[in-house]
Amino acid sequence: MAGSKLLEPFTIGELALPNRVVMAPLTRGRAGTARIPNAVMAEYYVQRASAGLIIAEATTISEQANGWLESPGVYTDAMEAGWKGVTSAVHAAGGRIFLQLWHMGRASHSDFHGGSKPVSASAVKIEGDGIHTPLGKKPYEVPRALETWEIATVVADYRRAAARARAAGFDGVEIHAANGYLIDQFLQSKTNHRTDDYGGSIEKRTRFLEEVVEAVSAEWPARRVGVRISPNGVFNDMGSPNFREQFQHVATRLDRLGLAYLHVVDGLAFGFHKQGEPMTLAEFRRVFRGPLMGNCGYTFESAEKAVAEGAADLVAFGRPYISNPDLVERLQHGWPLAEPADMAAWYSPTGARGYTDFPRYAVNLTTRS
Repeated sequence: MAGSKLLEPFTIGELALPNRVVMAPLTRGRAGTARIPNAVMAEYYVQRASAGLIIAEATTISEQANGWLESPGVYTDAMEAGWKGVTSAVHAAGGRIFLQLWHMGRASHSDFHGGSKPVSASAVKIEGDGIHTPLGKKPYEVPRALETWEIATVVADYRRAAARARAAGFDGVEIHAANGYLIDQFLQSKTNHRTDDYGGSIEKRTRFLEEVVEAVSAEWPARRVGVRISPNGVFNDMGSPNFREQFQHVATRLDRLGLAYLHVVDGLAFGFHKQGEPMTLAEFRRVFRGPLMGNCGYTFESAEKAVAEGAADLVAFGRPYISNPDLVERLQHGWPLAEPADMAAWYSPTGARGYTDFPRYAVNLTTRS
């Protein structure tokens, strides 16, 4: 696509990106029961290495953080070594890759934790149709509120995971503070009913995130650390009446830190909590001066418009990357997208099926004699 702003180079810190197309983190459940990254995962990311930046799937920072079947972790030597195989392969293919650091909080279940309850900011359960556990689908549980003294241990888990990510060869890390997972549970008044130093006001609800960013930035330069938030999202039963004030404050605080980017799930394609008018990238642009990344439901046309108008510096694509490993090339040449992948194959534990078996676009060449 000639003249495309989306295809122009961009730099975060000193990391040069060949284009502004980002592969969003996509949980695919291919790491096996041991949660160790493997060869088929390396192949999957190599196939998509033409992205300006790959953000690898959400990866748990500790056993306590687990809550998704066969998702990867980054808290043991074997996991670190597995990820090293992935990053080496991606770099050999010319790609750049960040790791998303994840703690599921209340979006987990005691079946993942030997009978111990999942933890959260407060004892507020998810209202939803249940969770897939190692013992089958079950209702969500009321989580256990973390004791004040325990919070420092979770922050330390983030720091150790960040250190392992660096040792594994990643180009940076993204802190997952979105989609109703643990950090988001602290940020939002719907799920944070605390009366200690981590709740009760906008400033105190932001404290946990700030401590995590500080800890991770002790292992990485801040310019290699991104943060993801979802101010409009309803996923995992989220949405707070004061969401606008909360997330404006979050972005204002993060602006001081010189981060690689702020990743905002601004699109409404997967649900909106309807607690007010949805927040836009323009609002975040007023309080966050670093790179902004948009996400959720973008088409090539809307992404191009967002970058051309200065609303976004980068745009992350999720579902289109499942069935289009050559997404950037399709944009460059105006080739059509493949049919969307069958959702039944998204989390298949069978390895390649629905994962690395999507073909690149086939160009029909006619030879004339």
